[in-house]
Amino acid sequence: MPTFAIRLARFAGRLLSVLAAVATPVVFFLVTIVLTDGAGSGLGAWSTTLGVGAVAALWWGRRRTRAARLVPFLPVVVAAALTASVCVPTVPTARRYPPALPFVATQHWSLATGSRVAVYHYPPANAGTRRPIPLVYLNGGPVRGISVLDHRFLQLLARQGYDVHAYETAGGGRSDLLPMGQYTISRSVRDLAAFVDRLHKGRVDFLGFSSGAVVLTRALADPRVAARLHRAIIAEPGPMDGPTAHITGHKGQPSARGLAPAMTGPRSTHVPRYAVAFGLMRLGLLTPDTGLIGQAEGDNAFTAADLGSDTASAYCARDAHRIPAEDTAQNFSFSPAASLRVEQTIKDSPSIAPQLRRSRTPAMLMIAECSSQVRQWATAVLARDPAIQRTQYMPGVGHHMWNGLDDNNDRAAAVITAFLEDEPAPLPNSPTRDEIPAFLRDHG
Repeated sequence: MPTFAIRLARFAGRLLSVLAAVATPVVFFLVTIVLTDGAGSGLGAWSTTLGVGAVAALWWGRRRTRAARLVPFLPVVVAAALTASVCVPTVPTARRYPPALPFVATQHWSLATGSRVAVYHYPPANAGTRRPIPLVYLNGGPVRGISVLDHRFLQLLARQGYDVHAYETAGGGRSDLLPMGQYTISRSVRDLAAFVDRLHKGRVDFLGFSSGAVVLTRALADPRVAARLHRAIIAEPGPMDGPTAHITGHKGQPSARGLAPAMTGPRSTHVPRYAVAFGLMRLGLLTPDTGLIGQAEGDNAFTAADLGSDTASAYCARDAHRIPAEDTAQNFSFSPAASLRVEQTIKDSPSIAPQLRRSRTPAMLMIAECSSQVRQWATAVLARDPAIQRTQYMPGVGHHMWNGLDDNNDRAAAVITAFLEDEPAPLPNSPTRDEIPAFLRDHG
């Protein structure tokens, strides 16, 4: 038995030595990927690693017998094979756009900003109930296609007499891509203004959700853009500027994150190339414009399952085991690199509070009970925008308030239509500005 134990220990030691020998060039490769920002699809880092590894193997084997000189090359060859998978695309590198939706026509509008965006129109279902002011929807993302779940909600608003328009932000869904450096929150606001001008229907109402609510909030802070808006609904906003983005604190009631079953379906992050690219980008070690993967390739690779628990975080804990399918695999579109780029421009932006305090566009704020958003992101808007006329705290729903469960769509529509028609609110006006401290204490 002692002899066997000794042999086992020796084997384990040799195995660990081999693994360490393989791990060293792999780590060197990843460090080089970061230092070169993935230049040449990672081939620069790969060839550098191979070259340095070969020189090191020659050095270590210089005093060995001829046959033994090949041994130090083994971990280099193994590491080269492993890391080569990071340099080889497994999806098309030219953008694959989602196919046309069967229930609504896709138009493409060229805006004055240079963006070419996909546009959807839901005219009033009954001409006799047509509302005079068009309603434009800004979806979340920041750079993401409009989900089928959201399209169904827009159809509901059209059935209630609204002339509903929506567009996917540049780079999202069926909209054309932009050069990576042009994805900024300021560009999103300029696109909003250009879209209203292209619509040719005078001032319009806006419903902005999540990152779309951020774009809308910043539009309200720009008098030149705000002049195009009739009324604004800010639903579950993200941080509106740099100071707000750095706030940490209260969140809503527990969401389904960590409780819902894991999302099924293929994940790009199970492929070494995209696991490395998206992981290092998320950590800030690669730029969104990295040479490792192009924007189009990243968009093609990213799947709904890659969102992981982010989807569950948009629903209440009580709904963990009945989260609806928000989208189809064919329609789903998300640009991780462009979204990170837009988010970074928000974090880097100065406070818009002084400009927002001069806002005069009638606005409403919607806050979900089980919101995964930091509460102060919403209350900061409420505190600084004097034109917010009402706040609607939506019980029983998470971040994605219109989600097709129970009567949630109807309740959200009732809140929205009451504000747009200047009718009494179906829910108490809460929190008010004076109630913000108590709201953060009691509902966080």
